[in-house]
Amino acid sequence: MTYSHLITIEPDKRSGQPCIRGLRITVQDVLEYLASGMSIEEILNDFPDLTADDVRACLAYAADRERRLRVVPAA
Repeated sequence: MTYSHLITIEPDKRSGQPCIRGLRITVQDVLEYLASGMSIEEILNDFPDLTADDVRACLAYAADRERRLRVVPAA
């Protein structure tokens, strides 16, 4: 999934954390809700400004970031 148009980083908003479409909802917020057991439907009910694509963009962003941070142990 291409998330670059959905995940924004603005230095003056939420201390420069990655946010969803310029809203004050961070990728970390959404990931923590998912990790706590909330379903996508529950998140969307609690945050009507979000869409299912926004939540999937958070997952794609996290997966991409994890891929870039992979460390190969020394032999």
